[in-house]
Amino acid sequence: MEKKDIFAQIHELETHMGDLHQELGALKLVVKELLEENQRLWMENQQLRKVLHHEHHEHLEALPETEGESAPAADDPELFNEAKENVVGEGYDNLARLYHEGFHICNVYYGHLRTEGDCLFCLSFLNK
Repeated sequence: MEKKDIFAQIHELETHMGDLHQELGALKLVVKELLEENQRLWMENQQLRKVLHHEHHEHLEALPETEGESAPAADDPELFNEAKENVVGEGYDNLARLYHEGFHICNVYYGHLRTEGDCLFCLSFLNK
């Protein structure tokens, strides 16, 4: 083998190794993104499990109290308006609770876990 052939072969190997290094770097970035997404989804799943567990226990505690109660009569306007206001207030309270538990309530990211602090869209929605 001549010196030129050896030098050409070494140069070819070096180029090949550079390409492999770039490929490996790209694969590392993909793996990093997947791990971050996996962690975010795991945290969101844990939050949802806590909320579900909490609501389930609230529901079980409230069952014996509400079985004997009757719904407000639809033909009584005062009772109907009062019940309607309670539902609106209850919905707002539920959204505020979800926001404070770390979830978005805005139409842009609704239901996603808030990872970067307060969301201006959510806050403007709560202030309406």
